[in-house]
Amino acid sequence: MGAGRIGSTVAALLALAGVVVGGLALTPGRFRTGRARAGWSALAAGAFGMALGGLVVLTSDGGVGTGNGRGGGYVALVVGLIAVVVGGFVLARSRRAG
Repeated sequence: MGAGRIGSTVAALLALAGVVVGGLALTPGRFRTGRARAGWSALAAGAFGMALGGLVVLTSDGGVGTGNGRGGGYVALVVGLIAVVVGGFVLARSRRAG
């Protein structure tokens, strides 16, 4: 595994962690006291996943399927965007409830 694949894998997993944390915070009964903290965590994980995925996409030499991690970088960008949106929903709900 090269640096591009490792970078895109880390970026996608980080963004996926943001989606999971944000999704758990949206479910009723979870994170009663720390819902805003979970929202910020989802936002941060999604933003860092998007940044790392974008870096991999910008620095890869070949196209998708060449083994440089470009496909994983695109996945990290999309999943990171989902994490940012979910984190925003969590923050909106936590401000409205508080």
